[in-house]
Amino acid sequence: MNNQQKTVSEAINYRRSVRIFDAEKPIKTSIVKRCLEQASLAPTSSNMQLWEFIHITNKETIAKIAPMCFNQNAAKTAQELVIFVVRKDLWRKRAKANLSMLDKMFGKNNPKSEQKSREKVARNYYGKIIPFAYFDFFGIAGFFKYIMILITGLFKPMYREVRNSDMRIVAHKTCGLAAQTFMLSMAAENYDTCPMEGSDTWRVKRLLNIPRNAEINMIVSCGIRKPEGVYGERFRIPFEEIYTVV
Repeated sequence: MNNQQKTVSEAINYRRSVRIFDAEKPIKTSIVKRCLEQASLAPTSSNMQLWEFIHITNKETIAKIAPMCFNQNAAKTAQELVIFVVRKDLWRKRAKANLSMLDKMFGKNNPKSEQKSREKVARNYYGKIIPFAYFDFFGIAGFFKYIMILITGLFKPMYREVRNSDMRIVAHKTCGLAAQTFMLSMAAENYDTCPMEGSDTWRVKRLLNIPRNAEINMIVSCGIRKPEGVYGERFRIPFEEIYTVV
């Protein structure tokens, strides 16, 4: 195996969804962890970082999870697994973390009259706008926010995605960005992955004691490919069909 790290372009072209991993070629847990550290640098909406990464290295646990992934070869032959978990329920904690970061940047308890423009905007964003966007109560608050935005939007451009279902999509999108960053980082290390959406997420959550309000975004299996683990040539719709320049 080539141990030289790949460039970004090389990693993108090398990455495939590998269905069968080589049991005789172990991978280093430390490298997988490093790739997850790089995944934590992925873009994230409002820097809220509403994600968690559960790194499964125990073979017995992998064997228990495989049937919950419907015994896909990618799960059965995986050397390690990573569970990408959406933690929208932690929005208050993450907003406070961002406010604490602002305290370090600008100083704590600054009078509003002395705050710089950038500090005022940031503190207002995490102290007021984020709670407005994320707070909901059985969908009721989200409904009234939606009506308010609908009316206001008749007169000026507005951010429309304020319902609970909208914010759930936002959290899953950013978690997906982290997962993709992880898979490209793994490809750069000459390691292979397979993102699996086909799983019984409820059973996986119970097995791993994942909080009820958290959601599994995807399970990524990790290892080194066997040639037969790549199912055929890569197929993509012709670029001209999906590309528009304005």
